Amino acid sequence: MFIFIVILQSEYIKMGATKTEHFTDKQNDIATMTKALGHPARIAIMEYLMKVDTCICGDIVNELPLAQPTVSQHLKELKNAGLIKGSIEGNTICYCIDEKALKKLQNYFTKVSDKLEKNKCC
Repeated sequence: MFIFIVILQSEYIKMGATKTEHFTDKQNDIATMTKALGHPARIAIMEYLMKVDTCICGDIVNELPLAQPTVSQHLKELKNAGLIKGSIEGNTICYCIDEKALKKLQNYFTKVSDKLEKNKCC
């Protein structure tokens, strides 16, 4: 009976997948980036990186009311989403905004905004 339950759970997990392969690369990219921006700490990190306008190494932890491992996890999420870049300098990783990713988001939201301005729906 235990094996049967495990098989059912495995099939359920497969059925509950997001099926990202059914969407375009662009749709998946935008979804990944916006999901990464769905936490206020990540927004704060992005705003700080925009404010300093240079690659920074260890200053981020001093700017947020979070522990270093938590900040590192948020940086990892932003990097995995392609929103920031990281380069290794000695024992530290320095981060900066990935301009191409922000341009991609800007283009997407500009198109949405333009469409909404023309749309006369409720």
